[in-house]
Amino acid sequence: MNYLSHSLRQEATIHECHTKELRYLVEPPIYAEVTGRRGDNATLPCLLRNKPKHYKVKWTKLDSEQTGVQNIIMILSAHSFKPYGRLGGRASPRNAHAMDVSLQLSDLTLEDGGRYSCELVDGIEDENVVVTLAIEGLVFPYQSKHGRYRFTFHEAKEACAENDATLATFDQLYRAWTNGLDWCNAGWLHDGTVQYPIIQPRAACGGGLLSGIRSYGPKDKKRDHFDAFCFTSIAAGSVFYVRGSFSYQQAELACAEAGAKLAVVGQLYSAWHFHQYDQCDAGWLKDGSVRFPISNPRGHCGDVSEAGVRSFGFPDKRAHSMELTVIGNDKSVLLNVNLFIAALIV
Repeated sequence: MNYLSHSLRQEATIHECHTKELRYLVEPPIYAEVTGRRGDNATLPCLLRNKPKHYKVKWTKLDSEQTGVQNIIMILSAHSFKPYGRLGGRASPRNAHAMDVSLQLSDLTLEDGGRYSCELVDGIEDENVVVTLAIEGLVFPYQSKHGRYRFTFHEAKEACAENDATLATFDQLYRAWTNGLDWCNAGWLHDGTVQYPIIQPRAACGGGLLSGIRSYGPKDKKRDHFDAFCFTSIAAGSVFYVRGSFSYQQAELACAEAGAKLAVVGQLYSAWHFHQYDQCDAGWLKDGSVRFPISNPRGHCGDVSEAGVRSFGFPDKRAHSMELTVIGNDKSVLLNVNLFIAALIV
């Protein structure tokens, strides 16, 4: 599947949702989208044009994998509302005025992104509008410490979770591609497909095909093995570094003494992306990899022209000639390494 076919199917789906003329709900703008960061609050708009005598409004999160599961969040009427499910505890009606049936979500999580349905239930005369919630963040490719293409789907999902992230959706990967993500290794996405983004076509990455999102389509989640594309957003805490020479175990102890812990990969990417964190010294991360973030590319920091988080892979944890990266409740620690001279953008 290429992006064009995906886009046409998505457009057809949206068109089907709104072919029926709305009597009671105000039509949102086509591709209506609300954006928020992890931890923020967001309001998904839904307004009444007219009020039926007896009605209820049902807010549902639509299932991106089309399994038929209905994730009801809240059902509200003119005088009351009742929350449901995982999102219900963070959901409430906005009630800005008499015709407002908008949904408020507090403390957004990575999993909250997606499409939401506001459905007016009036006997058999039901109608709905759809609003998309996009979590602001970034996609990063992630590879097993054992090498390329080692994750089943469920292992990829777990690896992202361990690094403060979720498996990216196609839309998140596409946005990352438009922002410059060019990666030649294929990885799992949230829907069980395997894809990879290419900006500069080259022989090793599909030959003469045009730039875009290259797809292997759906793969067997238990038997097939690939890398992962993870998605993360702004993280609590901040990143700082402490100079020293540590093995991995000594780095963990040094973090504990500082009242912090080793950072995970997603936290380092978040600091780089949202806070322009720049440190020309590499350090340990919790997964055993050694990386460093560069916002201001320069010759003596990997000699690569693009900004990014660069990696030395997964060195022997007994090595001492390096420093570390840690994160605490209000601060993180990046400890340096000057031993390596080769670097990769990951």
